Amino acid sequence: MRIDRCICVFAALVLTQVPFARAAEQVDLLLALAMDVSRSMDQPKFLLQREGYAAAITNPQVLNAIKSGPHQKIALCFIDWSGPGQQQLIIDWSVIDGAATARRFGELIFAAPRSFYDSTSIGAGIGFAAAQIARAPFEAERHAIDVSGDGTNNAGRDVQLARDQAVAKGIIVNGIVILTDIESSRNPPHTNPPGGIEKYYRDNVIGGPGAFVMVAEDFGSFGRAMVKKLIAEIATTTGAPHRTASAR
Repeated sequence: MRIDRCICVFAALVLTQVPFARAAEQVDLLLALAMDVSRSMDQPKFLLQREGYAAAITNPQVLNAIKSGPHQKIALCFIDWSGPGQQQLIIDWSVIDGAATARRFGELIFAAPRSFYDSTSIGAGIGFAAAQIARAPFEAERHAIDVSGDGTNNAGRDVQLARDQAVAKGIIVNGIVILTDIESSRNPPHTNPPGGIEKYYRDNVIGGPGAFVMVAEDFGSFGRAMVKKLIAEIATTTGAPHRTASAR
């Protein structure tokens, strides 16, 4: 009897020392927002992107899309990227489940200073974003990377390889491209490649079931494009064909 009591006491002591693993919080989507801050993004363009992301996340249509999911919440992180080795996690993983959390996330985006101003390594940006998804403290059936940009990959790792590696991990890579008038471009081969930047993103950047490119006709329409893009990502179903859409 005494032995039994000792065993029970010992077991209780052991259990108090063993941390119980908690199930990760479930969300409907893990979405890494990866913003291009390379040289082609001058300061006005940089600010329009920041404003566009912040406004889109707090848009009522986007919030309605979030509430339409089974868990009624998503998780976001926000990344600046430019050249090789120039990727910065600006906002770590945050749950967006309503107007208050969306507003706070948007305020953090808008207030964040610029991290870089260099070359354009889309491949490195995708790889960094995929690593953030791997370390996310939440669980979701759908994982996606949202890459913004206005030019081709011109430095660092191969963009197609980075995309394919992300897709192999079950991550969908979507793009939002900002069109640049060729007459005003400082580097036309970069911002206006053969066939256009949207075709370049379709062929080289996006990947995975239902992946798509959203087109902002200029930096001023970036916010409208982001609203459409977030709604499409939040409410998307797998198996849809690759597609391109414009914001007007």
